Amino acid sequence: MTIRLYDTSARQIRDFAPLTPGCVSIYLCGATVQAAPHIGHIRSGLNFDIMRRWFEYRGYDVTFIRNVTDIDDKIITKSRDQGRPWWSIGYENERAFNDGYHALGCLPPTYEPRATGHVPEMIEMMRGLIERGHAYEADGNVYFDVRSFPGYLQLSNQELDNLLQPAGDGETGKRDPRDFALWKATKPGEPDWETPWGRGRPGWHLECSAMAHKYLGDAFDIHGGGLDLIFPHHENEIAQAKAYGDDFAAYWVHNAWVTMSGEKMSKSLGNSVLVSEMVKAWRPIVLRYYLGTPHYRSMIEYSEEALREAESAFARIEGFVQRVVEKAGPVEPSTEVPPAFAEAMDDDLGVPQALAIVHTTVRQGNSALAADDKEAAVARLAEVRAMLGVLGLDPLDAHWAGETDRGEDLHGVVDSLVRLVLDQRESARARKDWATADAIRDQLGQSGLSIEDGPQGPRWTLGPR
Repeated sequence: MTIRLYDTSARQIRDFAPLTPGCVSIYLCGATVQAAPHIGHIRSGLNFDIMRRWFEYRGYDVTFIRNVTDIDDKIITKSRDQGRPWWSIGYENERAFNDGYHALGCLPPTYEPRATGHVPEMIEMMRGLIERGHAYEADGNVYFDVRSFPGYLQLSNQELDNLLQPAGDGETGKRDPRDFALWKATKPGEPDWETPWGRGRPGWHLECSAMAHKYLGDAFDIHGGGLDLIFPHHENEIAQAKAYGDDFAAYWVHNAWVTMSGEKMSKSLGNSVLVSEMVKAWRPIVLRYYLGTPHYRSMIEYSEEALREAESAFARIEGFVQRVVEKAGPVEPSTEVPPAFAEAMDDDLGVPQALAIVHTTVRQGNSALAADDKEAAVARLAEVRAMLGVLGLDPLDAHWAGETDRGEDLHGVVDSLVRLVLDQRESARARKDWATADAIRDQLGQSGLSIEDGPQGPRWTLGPR
């Protein structure tokens, strides 16, 4: 058994070899909390949640760090525009991100450090970089000298002479316009901290190098994030950390975006879909299926039609689960997933191929139910639950119990009303009035109910919208 991952730095799929046998250390660039999350933000956390679950299934002890960037230019701008404290905006949106992660079934990280809680570590790293000749102070700012680090831009495969480095206001005194800020000198009305080079605040990139060093040491296994972070963020992280003396990440794994009309989903483009609104319109487990089942390196083009297709696909899985439980009672997951599922997951987290095994097993289970082969149906459900558990999609898992419990007070009322209508349909069928029976079924379907006729009579479930 060897897990293989696409390593952005190597530009190829590589066999995974942990630095410490039996252990995996992962650092994921998490939320920048200037605004509430849209589904594109949450996709990254969800993809790496599946990665973590698969490593744990394979027996690894996983340390998973997901940071929070709670101070940056955008948060300060929002604070000024809204007349609110920067920390109030940050904390409100940090909670919104955590609500979104939880709603979609992401396991909590081992640690979730905030940038503002690690200023001493940043100061220590800057001091070391200055001493080694890789950084310098100018006008109260501290900059990284990109020409001092020969490996700069290897991750993004750019040429230094052609580089356009993003820069913020007040970044004066640079020796080279391509140098980037480790620390920004204080400005009136902005938050600041005391350093040996004057008061100021962190640059965007320094925080992650400092926090990865604190929680994972000078070398760790996997650094993750969205494709948009390769440059400048991850490129600058590498420069800082390695110039400081760390080996840093052995593998770089990046997830693709959620797009709308071919563009990356973002607040600035006005094309984002907030998680808080989506979970009101769609079941969170369906959103997880929609965002988590494409390959993590594939773009997802958002549309309601695609969401409805995901809803229908998951309904077929969930319907099988419910039917077996009704017939046989509770069924525990298998201790092992089918070999074909494991092979797909080992190959760069091939969730689409793994999901095909889930649907094949569901079809086999439905055939067993149709043949009244209870033993085979139970065996297939045990396999399905094991596979869904790895993907975080097991509808019988305790996390999703609240979904089925929502509206439980109304379930009995709805059931009684539906039963009255079904009794009318059964009467029509008894007198061979097929037109009326079909019309009743169709009307129930238009109301969002699926009707199945079985040996024990008709049963209803909430169907795809």
